[in-house]
Amino acid sequence: MSFDPTSHLLLTPEDAEAPNRVVRLRELGLGEAPVPEFDDFARHLARVTGAPYAMVNFIDEEQQYFAGLYAPGSDQAVELDPSSNAGGSVGRVMARDHGYCPHVIVRRKALVLEDVCDYPRFAGNPVVDEIGIRSYLGAPLIDRTGMALGTVCVVDQEPRPWGRQGLETIKSMAADLVEQIHRREHQGP
Repeated sequence: MSFDPTSHLLLTPEDAEAPNRVVRLRELGLGEAPVPEFDDFARHLARVTGAPYAMVNFIDEEQQYFAGLYAPGSDQAVELDPSSNAGGSVGRVMARDHGYCPHVIVRRKALVLEDVCDYPRFAGNPVVDEIGIRSYLGAPLIDRTGMALGTVCVVDQEPRPWGRQGLETIKSMAADLVEQIHRREHQGP
């Protein structure tokens, strides 16, 4: 949990479910390694929404892990957090207090930010200054046990009018991925 000392806003929400989520993610074999099918899913999500960046994100107590990741001009995952790029390798880890997915997890509802700068609570997030993120659209991945495992999301470095269509699309795509996770669970990772 992090606070902005200048505004006294809680920037990253408290996540009491995180320890149980970690157990569930380990049962599913998720959150510690890239999943090629999730990279494919992120690529498809980017195409469907027209967004340059798309992620399948699992969140534990300390960090976020992009098991699926897509960026513009690439058919493979790319680095979104330049500060963690060691030796040119692809990074899939981001601090828990960066970005908006932790809010989606705790709220258990989709989040639409057409321009993050319109929302003081979200405009101060480190991804705005460090990566230049200006818009976000994300939905939770809630599995058959009722656990919010992570999110699917898209971001852009320009404001985007996601609208109701964007909201319905991200929610539908999240439901599709949850079904894919359930199939993986029955087949084994």
